[in-house]
Amino acid sequence: MAPLLSLSRLIDMVSTWVGKLTMWLILATTLISAGNALVRKFFNVSSNGLLEIQWYLFAAVFMLGAGYGLLKNSHVRIDFISTKLSDRTRNWVDVGGILLVLFPFCAISISLGWPFFMQALASGEMSQNAGGLIRWPAYVLIPLGFALLMLQGVSELIKRLAFLTGNGPDVLSSEDSKSDDQKKLEELEAQTAKLLAGDK
Repeated sequence: MAPLLSLSRLIDMVSTWVGKLTMWLILATTLISAGNALVRKFFNVSSNGLLEIQWYLFAAVFMLGAGYGLLKNSHVRIDFISTKLSDRTRNWVDVGGILLVLFPFCAISISLGWPFFMQALASGEMSQNAGGLIRWPAYVLIPLGFALLMLQGVSELIKRLAFLTGNGPDVLSSEDSKSDDQKKLEELEAQTAKLLAGDK
């Protein structure tokens, strides 16, 4: 199991690096969008290329950041059900979800997205808008994003199996794996409990 856990840590490092890159892409998207709006407002000039690059960057944030979202456990869960399950059951549910839903969905998305990217790359497909951009950088985000998500799924599967076989911690119950909403809810519950205790 040790080599698999080492692989999992390596994948986590890649997802973290890509996740941090997408955070910078958000800043770039915001600056380009604001600059484009200001130039249009004050100089009555606009650029389809700048409009499209902000769409590309926005798409990159979502597609490339999906694996990081899975690593940080920030994806949607049915919390009111999962919190009532035992640690082992929760991990088994994740194993089933990764194997039966995540991997097949990613594989299908990659296989469908790759031909669009290759066709656009080979043909040099351009935007139909005047001054628009080439299309293949947008198309490559689909197979690349789902490949990164699938790769992080491998890491998460390793971690779940490590816990279930007694070779690792339960990452689902660790503080780092909790979503921001879960942490805020726990803080509010703690503050409410203190207030109620002070009233008594």
